Order: sequence, then C-alpha cells, then structure tokens
Amino acid sequence: MKPKILIITGYGVNCEAESAHAWELAGAEAVQVHINDLIDQPEQMRDFQGMMFIGGFSYGDHMTSGHVFALRVKHHLRTELQKFIDDEKIIMGVCNGFQTMTKIGLLPGFDNEYFEPKVALMQNDCGHFQNFWVNLKFETGSPCIFTKGLSQMPMPIRHGEGKIFTTEASVIEKIEQLGCAAVRYADEAGDPAMDFPANPNGSLNAIAGLCDPTGRIFGMMPHPEAYLFPENHPNWDKQKLDGTLPSQGLGLKLFENGVKFLMQK
Repeated sequence: MKPKILIITGYGVNCEAESAHAWELAGAEAVQVHINDLIDQPEQMRDFQGMMFIGGFSYGDHMTSGHVFALRVKHHLRTELQKFIDDEKIIMGVCNGFQTMTKIGLLPGFDNEYFEPKVALMQNDCGHFQNFWVNLKFETGSPCIFTKGLSQMPMPIRHGEGKIFTTEASVIEKIEQLGCAAVRYADEAGDPAMDFPANPNGSLNAIAGLCDPTGRIFGMMPHPEAYLFPENHPNWDKQKLDGTLPSQGLGLKLFENGVKFLMQK
C-alpha cells in the first residue's frame, strides 16, 4: 500500500498543491487537512506515516514567520505530534514549514527534546525578501533520510527570514557533531558559501536545512516541491541544448527518498 502523507493546510500557506503532487509523483498518497480540522480531531494524525509542514506565509507571518502556526500546533497537537515522532514516522518542512518546525522545537531535536526551540530562523542579512535559485550541497555524513545519496543540486529559494542563528556556540557545535546540518548553501565549486548571493541569508555555517539526530525529521528553506519537472529550472532550454537536462525535476528526489524509507519499514 502507498504510504499516506499528511499535508497540513491553513491560513496563509500556499504550497499545498505542488507539495501534494510531489509526494504523489514519488509514490505516496497525499491528503490535505486544514489545521483547524486537525485541531478538532487530532487523532487523525494516527492514520498517516508522514507529515509535511508546507511553504507560504502562515497567518501573514504575524510576529515572525511561522510563529502563530507553531503556537497552535504546540498548544493543541503536542500529544499527538509526540506520538507521531515516537512511532518513528517522518516529518518534512519547507520554507515557512521549516520556520514553523524550529519554533515548535522539532529541529534540531537534540536528546529527544522536540518542543524546546534551540535555533531561530531570522531576517536575511540583506534585510529583505529574496527569490532566486541557489546551489545546494548535501552532507553525506548526515543521518537525514530525505537527502540520502544526494550530493549537489540547484533549487529555488523565496524567503525573507531564512538565516539559521543561535547565540549558543554549543548548539551549532552539536548540530555539526551529530550531522544535523544536512544541507548547505554552496558556491559554484560545491563548497559551503557564506557570501551573498550563494548564501542568500547569511545562515550560520551556510546551513540551508536541518534534520534531527534520527534523520526522520527534516526541514529546509529552499523549495524542492518547486523543482518537480526539468522545465522548472530557469535554464532548462539551455540544458536541453547541451544535453544536461535531467529526466525529472531534481527536487523530486527528496520526496522519493522519504517514500523509499517508509516502504522499507
């Protein structure tokens, strides 16, 4: 049977269609459920093997990006969400979804503490919204199940608050020690980048995405669901002429890895 993935929709999020399509292309069954309906019946979560916090601008990014959405999840869904994690299911978050996950405390998820925020996603160093394509480097030593087998990949970003930051040096040290820095912004040579525009927000250690130590909970600022088809790439026509056009959008690989993990359980 196809694994079932919960796509949480709600006020201000706007990537439900492409996110659901990504999971379906990867071989899963995606079901969209509004946050209000989930709060009314939180036991619905037990019917799913995976969950996705999607991109957009939840609640208008009131106070900070993902803040209100995270509060609603923590105060109404904490018990079921903890059970979801304890049952070794998978969770993915993209952009606003990643911001929400860090504010809930799901990432980096040290020592099985999933509701104590340890990092922030703060305003880009440039001070404003950015919308373009970046190069990503995936860390081969990371336990992340979504990035397994991946090396480098172009992907679009569109955010104003994407800088991973903490005042605690020990938190970054532990992130690196446990391989939780699953994805980094990279330059053309594939090396971690700290300078704009290769690093669009000034994120510490060029981190573009984090996983928890189990590798089953993962979030990133770039949008893999926006690169499901080769033609999504801005230079697809040039790639076609020079023979480098991939057979599918490269972002789909992350969703395929998630489905493969669930199918092997």
